[in-house]
Amino acid sequence: MEAPANLDDSGALLEQVNQALANATPLRIQGANTKAFLGRVTAGEILDTRSHRGIVSYDPTELVITVRCGTPLAELAKVLDDAQQMLPCEPPSFGEGATVGGMIACGLSGPRRPWSGSVRDFVLGTRVITGLGKHLRFGGEVMKNVAGYDLSRLMAGSYGTLGLITEVSLKVLPKPRQSLSISLQMSAEHALLRLAEWGQQPLPISAACHDGEHLHLRLEGGEGSVAAAHDRLGGELLDSAYWADLNEQRLAFFDEDQPLWRLSVPNNTPRLSLPGRQLIDWGGAQRWLKSDAQARFIRQVVEEAGGHVTCYSHGLTDTPFQPLPDALMRYHQNLKRQLDPQGIFNPGRLYAEL
Repeated sequence: MEAPANLDDSGALLEQVNQALANATPLRIQGANTKAFLGRVTAGEILDTRSHRGIVSYDPTELVITVRCGTPLAELAKVLDDAQQMLPCEPPSFGEGATVGGMIACGLSGPRRPWSGSVRDFVLGTRVITGLGKHLRFGGEVMKNVAGYDLSRLMAGSYGTLGLITEVSLKVLPKPRQSLSISLQMSAEHALLRLAEWGQQPLPISAACHDGEHLHLRLEGGEGSVAAAHDRLGGELLDSAYWADLNEQRLAFFDEDQPLWRLSVPNNTPRLSLPGRQLIDWGGAQRWLKSDAQARFIRQVVEEAGGHVTCYSHGLTDTPFQPLPDALMRYHQNLKRQLDPQGIFNPGRLYAEL
């Protein structure tokens, strides 16, 4: 089998950024472009990261891996799996060839997120080409830079608007010794009550989703604790592939020809009164909604529940991400000016004001 490519192409990437700065040309950063449907349309010259790839360093005993941004996410997962380790945040790919840089830039996490943490929580350090034409290193084992900002973690979920991530150091964890998935028939209302109850108890739950008729649970940990939890909860065995299909939006729910919305709410929020179909994920904290309702109405209902909304259907609204209060927008704009004063990186991808 051919060995994975390992190439430091940071010099060429830096040259392209400096050329863009000299010509005041906006750049559209992308890897495999599998998450192009998220966010606003961005104009600019394409900056493709996939030539800059490979594992920089990895010592399984240290539980830290450093990898270049253009490395396929599948390649990273394979290296970790060979050492019986994993990224606990389970970042989705949404297509073949998804890259590590895209994983960090979008900051999306999978079913295990409420129990293990988000992508941001596993970022230890980054190397970034800034809008000042400098290739800088942030973090590492030191979590903050001298200015007090945790810049490495700020890159997670920034959608490439703050700079070009060239390299990232990630904390990884051992894979659980035992994993078992079960399905329990119950209503959504009953499921939310049970999940709130179980959340106060030492149960080894690492994923929980209600599809409208059944509550699906994943139990992970030591063999004894998983077996004891299964004996207590009962339920029918569920194919463990369900969680990957949920994470990659391959379930039949996502095939319906209606706009898709992601609703983030407190996990004990009752079922929301919204038209359309809902899929309850993250033990109640994430709700997927298939609905033709107006964006303003959906946001109003979710905001009243203390949550926020993201539109996953490209082009449906000019504001796919939750609108920010004026004060918070000013913080975003100030940070953007500090790291990208000419505004060349993915302009407008998050918000028109950025």
